[in-house]
Amino acid sequence: MNDSSVPGELDRRIARALLTIGAVAIRPNAPFTWASGLKAPVYCDNRLTLGHPAVRSMLSEGFRAFMEREGFRPDAIVGTATGGIAHAAWLAGAMQLPMAYVRPDHKAHGKGNRVEGGLGKGKAVVVVEDLVSTGRSSWRAVSAVRESAQARVLAMVAIFTYGFPGVLSRFRSEGIAVGVLCDFSTLLSVAVEEGLLQEADLALLMQWHRDPRGWSAAR
Repeated sequence: MNDSSVPGELDRRIARALLTIGAVAIRPNAPFTWASGLKAPVYCDNRLTLGHPAVRSMLSEGFRAFMEREGFRPDAIVGTATGGIAHAAWLAGAMQLPMAYVRPDHKAHGKGNRVEGGLGKGKAVVVVEDLVSTGRSSWRAVSAVRESAQARVLAMVAIFTYGFPGVLSRFRSEGIAVGVLCDFSTLLSVAVEEGLLQEADLALLMQWHRDPRGWSAAR
């Protein structure tokens, strides 16, 4: 399934850019270790996009294209800490909208806020993520915006997703649209075009995608 939510060739341009700057790296024969401890042949570090103005502009273009296509006119943009904050700020600036961000947990001192930026009750917002993997942290962020800030979440947008089955369906079942600029299948397609992957590598990556835990355990 292709989860890309941007028009035309923009998703492929974004995939090519992420590969070029190393924001998404593929190492079939020298797996990365994720924070969870799992071994994986793919690693995403979208913070590297911060140092590339042309890539940042492309990502904002993609987010805006998705919202325009869906007819969304949010009152504010909300970034997830920490990877989504900068992209939310650039998007909010381009759209001349207020911006806030959501913490993983309530602040341990002061007002104990979970959502920073003073969103008004009932505001319609779009939440910006840098990466969706299992979807758990993204769902927690969206839930916090709805519950702590009492805002109405129109959509959750993200730069990249690994596209594991069922991850995005929870958002859609709750009436939250999902806009992902680049997904795993698009990334692989572009990587093959660019000569970055061989057929044997492609087979290994698809095996990992079908069963990431089993693939990791075998290594």
